[in-house]
Amino acid sequence: MQVLIPSALHSYTRRSLVQARGATLAELFADLDRQFPGICFRMVDEQQQMRSHIRVFVNGASIRDLTQPLPETDQVSIVQALSGG
Repeated sequence: MQVLIPSALHSYTRRSLVQARGATLAELFADLDRQFPGICFRMVDEQQQMRSHIRVFVNGASIRDLTQPLPETDQVSIVQALSGG
């Protein structure tokens, strides 16, 4: 499936759109980490929870559950919140 990567994580992927597989969001993140080592740690913490500054949208709907099923035709967008003043 297509995964849109935020610019803050382009240092891992070198591009904004990548292909990845997974029956769940956790499996998708694992596949991304296999392809782009270290990227998963930037999105998921040590307790296997999505980091607070990361948002994931599947077909336009926000999800936070890593066990969320993902059909192969889904489009996933990862968004990283920006902070500052």
